[in-house]
Order: sequence, then C-alpha cells, then structure tokens
Amino acid sequence: QVQLQESGPGLVTPSQTLSLTCTVSGGSITTNYYYWSWIRQPPGKGLEWIGAMSYSGRPCYSPSLKSRTSISRDTSKNQFTLELSSVTPEDTAVYYCAGGENLKRYDYWGQGTRVTVSS
Repeated sequence: QVQLQESGPGLVTPSQTLSLTCTVSGGSITTNYYYWSWIRQPPGKGLEWIGAMSYSGRPCYSPSLKSRTSISRDTSKNQFTLELSSVTPEDTAVYYCAGGENLKRYDYWGQGTRVTVSS
C-alpha cells in the first residue's frame, strides 16, 4: 500500500526558496522503473509538471522551470524533495507529489499541499 505525503511551509515570501518534501511509505523510491514527480496546480488553472526524480537518482525538469528547480532524494528516509528558488506570487499553487512506472503517468498521488507566495 504505497502512500505519499507532502510536507513543508504553506507560506513563502517572494524571492525566497520554496522547499517541500515528499515522504513515501509502503514502497521504495529506488524501485526499478519508477519515477517520482512534482506537479502543481495554480488557482483556476490546469496541472503543470515541474520535474521528477528517477529510480536511479537522476532528476529531470520542465524546461520552463529548470533554471529555478532542484529535485533531490534521500534514500535512507525514502523521501524526495523540491526546491523552487526566487519564487513570486505566480508560484502560488497546490503542489502534489506522485509516482508511477511512467515519467508522467502516475499510480500514486499525495493529497497535495497548498503553498501561497506572499509578503
């Protein structure tokens, strides 16, 4: 029974770094051919893929966000993290972590966490 749980601050000040952690239980983030992604949904808009961490430890990013995004993992804690730097109010969204056998198709989703960028 794989479960994902996002955690991190719900409020971030403009120009600072948004940092979120996804904790995976019931399965290993090193499972072959599984990919662990961050996705966000701004208010009133669709889902946007941010990036992913592969089972082998290699991150990949959306071209539009690559310059500001860093995804890492801690296998000892079965966690992967998102850091999005230089945030603006346009980064306000519900942020989800998700995992699956395909890069952008997912078997497992976290419940999502709302992040507001505001002073």
